[in-house]
Amino acid sequence: MEITVKQMMQIEENGHQMGFFRKLMMENAGASTARYLIEKYENLQEKKIMVFAGLGNNGGDSFVVARHLAGFGCKLDVVLLGNPDKIKTEESASNWKILEKMNSVNLMVASDPTSILLNVDIIIDGILGTGVSGKIREPYATAIDLINKSQAFKLSVDVPSGLDPDSGSVIDKCVKANVTITYHKMKIGMPKRMDMCGKIIVEKIGIPPEAEVGIL
Repeated sequence: MEITVKQMMQIEENGHQMGFFRKLMMENAGASTARYLIEKYENLQEKKIMVFAGLGNNGGDSFVVARHLAGFGCKLDVVLLGNPDKIKTEESASNWKILEKMNSVNLMVASDPTSILLNVDIIIDGILGTGVSGKIREPYATAIDLINKSQAFKLSVDVPSGLDPDSGSVIDKCVKANVTITYHKMKIGMPKRMDMCGKIIVEKIGIPPEAEVGIL
């Protein structure tokens, strides 16, 4: 069964009200995404990995991915597209603060990503999540262009950045992913855009089925 972004937000809110807090959802989303890469590559520790993160919860999910991959001995660069003080949610900010204490992860704060060298094997796209609307602002737009020019394997967190997951439309520009890992249930517009999503994997993140009552 496919759901809309609005339904997903209501399900998350219901789960949060039940005591399954958003921070736990973020942890499970990031952990399941990291596990996909760990299972895909036998030699993941030898790969160069770069995470692009926006200031919202999509970025927060990707911070969790980075922490888990570092725990498996991976070498990572995490590029935050904006000022850490502008991170939008408490869940994301707390996960960023953990990364700041980790010498095993190389953090880069980039308001202009044009100078970033993308000589990497794997790119994790955590720039924009489900709330995309209208023209994509800088520095996100430049980052999306950079990612699309790269020959690296591209994994998008929840939805390729720039794709409207309800309609499947791309209003401005969009990351062209090899794999997209989306959470809880498939978003309604994503199967129409396999050209942008690549292979779509739906991961459960622990939200109780009771959180769907009255929504689906």
